[in-house]
Order: sequence, then C-alpha cells, then structure tokens
Amino acid sequence: MSLKIRLTRMGAKKRPYYRIVVAEATAPRDGRFIEKIGSYNPMVDRDHPDRLVIDAERAKHWLAVGAQPTDRVARFFGDRGLMEKRAIRETPLKSAPGKKAQERAKAAASA
Repeated sequence: MSLKIRLTRMGAKKRPYYRIVVAEATAPRDGRFIEKIGSYNPMVDRDHPDRLVIDAERAKHWLAVGAQPTDRVARFFGDRGLMEKRAIRETPLKSAPGKKAQERAKAAASA
C-alpha cells in the first residue's frame, strides 16, 4: 500500500479550498483518504495565518512511515521545515519554439 500526501479540493465553484490529506495512491483525488493533516486556502492573503495550516507532528509521522508528498505539498513542507526543499524544475525543452520560429525571432531582432 503506497501512500501519498496530497491536496483534496473542497469549496464552491471558483472559490477553491484544499485539505491536505494522506491517502492511498490509487484513491481518487476527492475520494477516500486516511487522515486529514492540514488545509490550504489560496483565496486569503499570503501572510494570513489561515492560508496554510499543517499538523506538523502528524506530517512528520506520515513522512517517517513512507508517505510520498506531491510536488505542491512538498513545497509547503519545505517552507515549514518539515522536509528538505526540492529543487524547482526547469521549463522543459519541449515547450521551446521550433527552429523556424527561432529563426524568425532572430531575423526580427536583427532588423
């Protein structure tokens, strides 16, 4: 049984509110979970204390048991000092413009 620490969406339409939960990796995003360990409300100011609430003791327990956080939750944990911060991934080369578009951009810049 592999465990994930991830966000579950709550709230009304266009008013998101997320729970930070521990769930089995195969469970649906908004489906069954094992334990709620926090919440995240992106609609309030960044410095508001209710924006991100995490039960640090339970989060450490689940990390010790082997639960893997998603990228967003790992960023939250890194900011709180619960785990080492992950490196920010670079933009993939796949999204770069093609050869012809790069040539046009060079031609426009030189003109």
